Amino acid sequence: MGRSRYLITEADKPHFMTCTVVEWLDVFTRPETVQIVLDSWQYQRQHTGLKLYGYVILENHLHFISQVPELDKCVASFKAYTARRIIDHLQQQKAERLLQRLHFAKAAHKRDREYQFWQEGVHAEMILNEVMMRQKLDYIHANPVKRGYVNLPQHWRYSSAANYQGLAGLIEIDVW
Repeated sequence: MGRSRYLITEADKPHFMTCTVVEWLDVFTRPETVQIVLDSWQYQRQHTGLKLYGYVILENHLHFISQVPELDKCVASFKAYTARRIIDHLQQQKAERLLQRLHFAKAAHKRDREYQFWQEGVHAEMILNEVMMRQKLDYIHANPVKRGYVNLPQHWRYSSAANYQGLAGLIEIDVW
């Protein structure tokens, strides 16, 4: 069996993860591309048993905390599906500049695709205890505040911060 490139250990435990668009391209400034990510998480929650404890989507990367048996396969599926759908959307919108950058960023050894959307791998960090979970959730939710996009975490539309304030978020999550 091949070695997982995701470095996910003890898949029965929650993991904090980061996925980044190649070249840090600003793709998630379009509501339609964000919706593809949200829809994918919702699908995985309903069909794979994914527990999504928190997330934030910024213009060129996202952070999330999740848990599911075979988390590495779930993340690989998430990245493959979202990449294909987002590239399809960009082609429909004739976003030629972005598509050119995604084509250029394609690793030289990749022969099975025309574009590279996500950076290879995913930064995965196992959540060891309650303190670490709170720390990571706070980090995720504070990200847009630190960048100066909003004054309060729950005001960032593409985050689970509202869910933790008892407000309706864009998608259902598994509140910790």
